[in-house]
Amino acid sequence: MAAETKDILATCLWFDKNGEEAARFYVDLFPDSSIDRIMHAPADYPFGKAGDVLLVEFTLSGRRFQALNGGPNFHFTEAVSLSIDCDSQAEVDRYHAALSAHPENEACSWVKDRFGLSWQIVPRIMTVLMNDPDREKARRVMEAMMTMKKIDIAAIEAAARG
Repeated sequence: MAAETKDILATCLWFDKNGEEAARFYVDLFPDSSIDRIMHAPADYPFGKAGDVLLVEFTLSGRRFQALNGGPNFHFTEAVSLSIDCDSQAEVDRYHAALSAHPENEACSWVKDRFGLSWQIVPRIMTVLMNDPDREKARRVMEAMMTMKKIDIAAIEAAARG
């Protein structure tokens, strides 16, 4: 009899007090997503009271996450981002519109949402073209990408063609 495997890994995201709001926003945005459990603090803690939402376990596109309401001490940085692979310009546009809260700081389809979490919105074709064995084509694609805030698939494909 085969041993049952357990999903033991989840990404924990630290929020001040809006972890549940963030989790619900993300779950509404991504397919195959759900709020799995909401844990309330059993006692007062440094940044909350007994009964406050302490941890939200949720799934985004089949991957486990946790939203911890840990207080104001820690903040997201661009050193960690979540990457979204997109099949079409419509998908790029949809995720960009939903997640971009700081357009003045965007580059190369990296956006920061209203909770401070960074995202990369990546058309699959861009990755394919940047890994093309024709290094000149790949260079043109990368140079085109470097001029964009939101990736324009048609412009990337045009750059690939030369």
